[in-house]
Amino acid sequence: MHYKIYSNDRPSHFINVECFITDLSTDTVELQLPAWRPGRYELQHFAKNIQQFEVFDEDGQKLSARKTTKDRWLVHTNGASTIVARYNYYANVINAGSSYVDEHTFYVNPVNLCIYAEGKIDEACTVELQLKANEKIAGITFINKLPEKGLHQLQFDDFYHLADSPFIVSATLKHDFYQIGKVKFHLWFEGNFQPDFKRIKADFKKFTKEQINLFGEFPEKEYHFLTWILPIPYYHGVEHRSSTMQVLGPDSQNFEELYIDLLGLASHELFHTWNICKIRPTELLPYDYTKENYFPTCFVAEGVTTYYGDLMLSRSKFFDETQYLKELEACFKRHFDNADRASQSLVESSWDLWLDGYTPSIPDRKVSVYHKGAIAAQILDLHIQKVSIHTRSLDDVMKLMWQQFGKPFKGYTTEDYQAICEEVANEKLDWYFDVCINGNSSLFDLLNRYLQLLNLEVIRNEEGIISLVKTTN
Repeated sequence: MHYKIYSNDRPSHFINVECFITDLSTDTVELQLPAWRPGRYELQHFAKNIQQFEVFDEDGQKLSARKTTKDRWLVHTNGASTIVARYNYYANVINAGSSYVDEHTFYVNPVNLCIYAEGKIDEACTVELQLKANEKIAGITFINKLPEKGLHQLQFDDFYHLADSPFIVSATLKHDFYQIGKVKFHLWFEGNFQPDFKRIKADFKKFTKEQINLFGEFPEKEYHFLTWILPIPYYHGVEHRSSTMQVLGPDSQNFEELYIDLLGLASHELFHTWNICKIRPTELLPYDYTKENYFPTCFVAEGVTTYYGDLMLSRSKFFDETQYLKELEACFKRHFDNADRASQSLVESSWDLWLDGYTPSIPDRKVSVYHKGAIAAQILDLHIQKVSIHTRSLDDVMKLMWQQFGKPFKGYTTEDYQAICEEVANEKLDWYFDVCINGNSSLFDLLNRYLQLLNLEVIRNEEGIISLVKTTN
């Protein structure tokens, strides 16, 4: 498959797409636009943003193309071996998982707007872009410059690779990089923000080293941090195979507060390079873009990652003790203030992400796989440290998950995760999975029993307000 992605009228917010599909030998072919995107486990119905959709053969003759689902088209080829689908996509939302175009910025998340032909999802594909003389492209490693002025061709292993590779084209991109071993980490900024690259590179390098030291290696040859600073309040990031897209704001915010948000988001998303992009639940291998991909282990994918995102900033000394405890307290408050009496377990809420995981729930129904998941991860980490007399920790669990499932890239189950946890703890952990993962009882008292190991305590005052305090031995 080959794509041309451009905009005939950038101020209109419409992106034009031409998808060329070759080597067809059947009377019909089905074209699919993804119904969701990795990192956001809910149906997003991207097809609602398509205004016009037509398909032609190599002679320019229009072919019959009718919808069979909300985002799938059945095309009669009339014997053509090559067809081209031409359509436009309305891109007028800026967040870490969207696409957007205006006269200044051309931001594409391919999973939003690139169709694929059934049976060809595993084939290599290319994207052709026309850049203006002063524009740069951020987020893509595999680029061929063609002889025509400004023409760039992006190369991808398959559609899964393309769908997981957002990019930004703009004349105002700011760029620098740092390197660890042979891996180059690119820093890209768009928006009203003048980055202090010396400071940013030093701090990013510290937490990056901590994460690489945990797993022993980095999964990709290069990595791109794409950050867009908006004039409005925002905090959103999405992980990708070899990049992350981050949207933050407002640009008028106190710089140190914005900087803490930037580092916190970047550390979380980088950890995903191992934990979900590679260490992936079996239900998500491969991604099925046509429907929900239910899985019960988002408490591992997001909860463990949330726990480690801040922990890596503490270990790398970007967070001092006061700041790290502030971040822990914020996580505890978000769970205990909102979902301490929720009826669902972490497993049930992982499954129900596809139902209402990212919107407010009815009272006392669901828990956050991020916040309760992080609390469960911390309890497990402290338990392993306790029973091993500080010779092992959750680090060892994640190392084994990487070696047994991430590096060979084969899916894991809940049972696999429990088995590795028990191997590291050197004991059965049915109690932990019954209470913390499959149960719906409050973790308040259990968390406090383990926080005693750190001389910490979560308290709830007479008004019910949660706070984290230091205790004395």
